Amino acid sequence: MGHKKLIRFEAIKTFPNVLQYPQGMQGKWHVFFGNNNGITLELACGKGEYTVALAQKYPGKNLIGIDLKGNRIWAGAKRCLEGGIENAAFLRTQIEKITDYFAAGEVEEIWITFPDPQLRLSRAKKRLTHPRFLRLYRQILAPGGFIHLKTDSPSLYHFTKQVCTLYELPLAADEDDLYAGQHISEELKIKTYYESLDIAGSNRIHYLKFSLPGALPADKDEQLKQVLHETAPDK
Repeated sequence: MGHKKLIRFEAIKTFPNVLQYPQGMQGKWHVFFGNNNGITLELACGKGEYTVALAQKYPGKNLIGIDLKGNRIWAGAKRCLEGGIENAAFLRTQIEKITDYFAAGEVEEIWITFPDPQLRLSRAKKRLTHPRFLRLYRQILAPGGFIHLKTDSPSLYHFTKQVCTLYELPLAADEDDLYAGQHISEELKIKTYYESLDIAGSNRIHYLKFSLPGALPADKDEQLKQVLHETAPDK
């Protein structure tokens, strides 16, 4: 591990707005923030650009960025401390453990901003919009809560649309080329470090907004697997 990473890992241990694998937080976030405002999550938040920007834009909401890599979390957490942003925090843990930290219905909405698209078929279950993860999100989302996906990966975008269709998840918004639209909400104009890299080389940003009104039937998982095998460019 590089010297800079070591310094940042040590630093976040002292940051009051960073929690690393905490215990007993389910249903207690209102105590941590000192208010009863709604909670919005940014998953795989990286440097936390969305967490910070949304916290600034919506002072009446509590924002929590979640990522495993502490050296990335450091950037967003430090910016909040220096800017006096008190309605944002960062949680260092795996996304797979998300239900360990939030009670049923404790989260109002979830943002997934430029996650690793996990392009290989063998890693499909690691995509953050795979039913494996959506079932976890459903356990903590409040009724009517939305999931936002913003990505430059056409593969992840189309995969997520396939999931929404197969599991009958209502789409509230679907933008194949977000910035081509004339009316873009301010929150969708927020740009992350990874968006600026345009790793996918697609030269466009995709956006989906959907909800999880009911259970995702396990018997459809095999159908999804078959669809993936039929459409995957690699095996």
